[in-house]
Amino acid sequence: MTGRRRPLSRPLRTTASRSLRTRATLALGTMLGAAALAGCGALPGTASSSDDSPIVVMTWAPEATAATNMPGMPAMAQAYVRWVNDNGGIHGRKLKVITCNERNDTVQAARCADQAADAEAVAVVGSYSQHGRSFMGPLEVAGIPYIGGYGLSEEEFSSPFSYPVNGGQAALLAGNGRQLASVCDHVSLVRPDTIAGDELPRLLDAGLRAGGRRPAQDIRAPEDASDYTAQARRALDGLGGGTGGTTADGAGTLSGDASGRDCVTAALGKRTNTFFDSFRRLQEGTPKVRIASVLGSVRQSLVDSTGGKASALEGAYATGWYPAADDPGWRAMHRVVTEYAFDDDRIDAADPGSQTTWIAYTALRSVLMSLDPDDIDARAVKRALDRGHAVDTGGLTPKLRWGYGDLLAVPAYPRIVNANVTYQVVRGGRLVAVRDGFVNVTKTLERRDG
Repeated sequence: MTGRRRPLSRPLRTTASRSLRTRATLALGTMLGAAALAGCGALPGTASSSDDSPIVVMTWAPEATAATNMPGMPAMAQAYVRWVNDNGGIHGRKLKVITCNERNDTVQAARCADQAADAEAVAVVGSYSQHGRSFMGPLEVAGIPYIGGYGLSEEEFSSPFSYPVNGGQAALLAGNGRQLASVCDHVSLVRPDTIAGDELPRLLDAGLRAGGRRPAQDIRAPEDASDYTAQARRALDGLGGGTGGTTADGAGTLSGDASGRDCVTAALGKRTNTFFDSFRRLQEGTPKVRIASVLGSVRQSLVDSTGGKASALEGAYATGWYPAADDPGWRAMHRVVTEYAFDDDRIDAADPGSQTTWIAYTALRSVLMSLDPDDIDARAVKRALDRGHAVDTGGLTPKLRWGYGDLLAVPAYPRIVNANVTYQVVRGGRLVAVRDGFVNVTKTLERRDG
């Protein structure tokens, strides 16, 4: 009897277990179904969880390297994002910036681009790298736009995924040549012995030719040297003699200056001061040679640290992308730095790197606010830029647009939309404007290509 009853007991227990499992499955299914409906936005008044997710962007720059370091750019990005988020974000969504140390290295530049892709960044913004060949390809594959690079590499001015806010090194050097053409009979250029540096002599010479001057002496130098005596000696030895010249192409003359001088211009980034130290020691007891550079290589903090009014940089010429640091257009940036990065000594508000990051994020914010809040991704950002979304930078640049009709006719730099520069000089220990407004070097760049 016992052996016969055991088979009967199993179906009873199995039926009970099935009943319990069925009820549990139904309950779990109900919960999952409700969650799925909420996640898909099918329930009226229920927001998708993705609506609350942050909008990710990236900024990269080299830090703690033996060559040029730009820690102020990611620091400015972080301050800008804190300010945006404290003022409502983007359609109520937070901005999130991730930063990457580019290390002045080709491999690391590519890794930074890969990191942006992995994070699904909607853009890389206000960044610094001379390794465009390494980072632009991965960004293009991931479909991520590059807004407001520093302008060091060819790819920044050729890739359809790049949206520069300035004319890069091309505009600076061409503008510097035009600036010096109005005051210098002979010019020596000291520049980095790098791929990016190889383009600088032709650009400077284009500006010099626009002013009726002959090409500069090209002197290569290591970008991480601790002494530049040999290069300074070559720069001095290459000067002398004269042909005279007239200022052409609308370059204008520098107030209070006359032609007939010898000039040395250096574009060595943060090592420019090291070169000028070597140059000053070598020049003692010889006829005065005027020095010059481009903004970024010469900055207000450098003038201050080398003596202010007594600095050896007093009287130095400089060409920049943007208005001088005391221009009213920078007031908004100064307020943000004061309120959201007041204790961050990485940010120099007069540095063109920090300024470029500010302008690039101004462009990004303008684009994001123009988009449907439910349709913000890298593709949407690029589409808006390509369709000619206009960005007002408050007079720090002309109105920026990257539609097909806004690109300038400079074959070697087809992505340039802003070829304006400013002329500045160190006067009374301050970098001040030589003339009001911008100088447009588009025609100079076109002639350089010709």
